[in-house]
Amino acid sequence: MAKHLFSAPRLAAALLLTLCASLPAPAGDLKRAALVLQWQPQAQFAGFYVAKEKGFYAEAGVDMKIIPGGPDVVASKLLASGRAQFATMFLATGIERRAGEGKDGLPVVLLAQLVQRSALMLVTRADSAIRTPRDLDGKRVGLWDNEFRLQPLSLFQRLGIRPVIVPQSNTLNLFLRGGVDAASAMWYNEYHSLLASGLDPEELRVFFYRDLELNFPEDGLYALEATLDKDPELCRAVVAASLRGWEYAFAHQDEALNIVQLRMREAHLPSSRAHQRFMLARMQDVMTGPALGSLDPADFHRVADTLAAQRLIHARPSLDAFFRGQRR
Repeated sequence: MAKHLFSAPRLAAALLLTLCASLPAPAGDLKRAALVLQWQPQAQFAGFYVAKEKGFYAEAGVDMKIIPGGPDVVASKLLASGRAQFATMFLATGIERRAGEGKDGLPVVLLAQLVQRSALMLVTRADSAIRTPRDLDGKRVGLWDNEFRLQPLSLFQRLGIRPVIVPQSNTLNLFLRGGVDAASAMWYNEYHSLLASGLDPEELRVFFYRDLELNFPEDGLYALEATLDKDPELCRAVVAASLRGWEYAFAHQDEALNIVQLRMREAHLPSSRAHQRFMLARMQDVMTGPALGSLDPADFHRVADTLAAQRLIHARPSLDAFFRGQRR
């Protein structure tokens, strides 16, 4: 029988958060753990940094180390090597790792699905001939690699169109210079960078994949199945403290931004408060749902079916084996 972290509704989750907040563990009793994030410090991960800075992990009995991601940091590899016990990954990435075979497989479990609505979009110029996604046929479209290609390739296949795919870097310079007709962007990041470059929202046309029946939820909190089996209390504590961190970050955004920007300065990263504020507000938008950390089974099946259709997985993992948190 699958082991679930939460079998009760949101009231039970609230009671768990209260318990963790009111019963701090003695310093010598803290369990050591490490959490690896998908990217470098930014407001996309504000809740985790807030949970660390405000002592929420410590109050839940966890001595948490946060490992920033980056171009050379693969979260699943750190899980596999034991360098981290917890990681953030996209839902598609988690399903793909769980369903993988041989060296590509990794028995990960999703403990909490944070992002409920995909923030991935395609952006074009409003004065272009691209009025609908179907108009992308034959046009140059910038796409990122890996899981970022699942939604666009599925869309192109469904519409029966053949855009010219151009590999996209971590900037939108090619789009700004007219090198591509459409580019990939995350609502909370690259889209705001376009606005900061001098473009007005009215000068852009955006296509959210979530509005095109391709809602693939992104950031979730993962662990290895062995970690959950060995210490379910640790997993419950990390989930509770992380959710508490996110709730606090949304309720105290200026304080959360101070914490994030401190981590950015420590990592020698440029930090625009306006950009980070926009990012945090959009994270609140995409994470808002019936219950923070919950997963809609329909989203799971949609992503798994798409991965199978594109032959990126050979067998779909069961929902019970994959997700151990609260369902909607």
